[in-house]
Amino acid sequence: MKRIVLAGLALLAIAGLVALGLWQLERRTWKLALIAQVERRLSAAPVPAPGPSAWAGIGRDDAYTRVVLHGTYAHDRETLVQAATTLGGGYWVLTPLATDTGFTVLVNRGFVPPDRKTRPRPPAEPVTVTGLLRVTEPGGGFLRSNDPAADRWYSRDVAAIAARRGLNSAAPYFVDADAASEPGWPRGGLTVIAFANSHLQYALTWFAMAAMLAGVSLWMALGRGRA
Repeated sequence: MKRIVLAGLALLAIAGLVALGLWQLERRTWKLALIAQVERRLSAAPVPAPGPSAWAGIGRDDAYTRVVLHGTYAHDRETLVQAATTLGGGYWVLTPLATDTGFTVLVNRGFVPPDRKTRPRPPAEPVTVTGLLRVTEPGGGFLRSNDPAADRWYSRDVAAIAARRGLNSAAPYFVDADAASEPGWPRGGLTVIAFANSHLQYALTWFAMAAMLAGVSLWMALGRGRA
């Protein structure tokens, strides 16, 4: 009876390890499709930024879509979010853009180093911004929560920033401006687009563990591992 129970447990464990390996292969297929989708979006012509009628359907599948906006910046409602970039540490500059179609979008105009945190604000003039649609980043950064009351921000939490700045009709996403939209400082076009894709290694690891457990179980079943 003991051998039967052990054999049953071994078979369950092997089946579980194989299932994990298959799941990782499915994840790899999904990740490769996602990467291909994002690459197509990056090379496509920009489309108008989604308006209120489309907001309910905005999700991660829409991230990195190239969009274009027309409107006027509200520089007096600017928000600085701590950032770490290839240019060093500093801040993302998020400025509300009142579009000419009646809604507001938070635009990440780009990066500024600490010594440019305080700078003259340009006049409010109509602008055209091209960039990448990004999904909101609620809560805060790693081990650091946003503190709206103190106006300390570690992530681009659209809803919280819009509430803190009193923005009405604010889109649930933000837009990373490209370099052409923001010459000089803030420095636009610094969006990092990278997707971890280690699913094949994980799958091979699970399959190897299943094979090792099967081999040990067979060795035991043949009576060679009683000691």
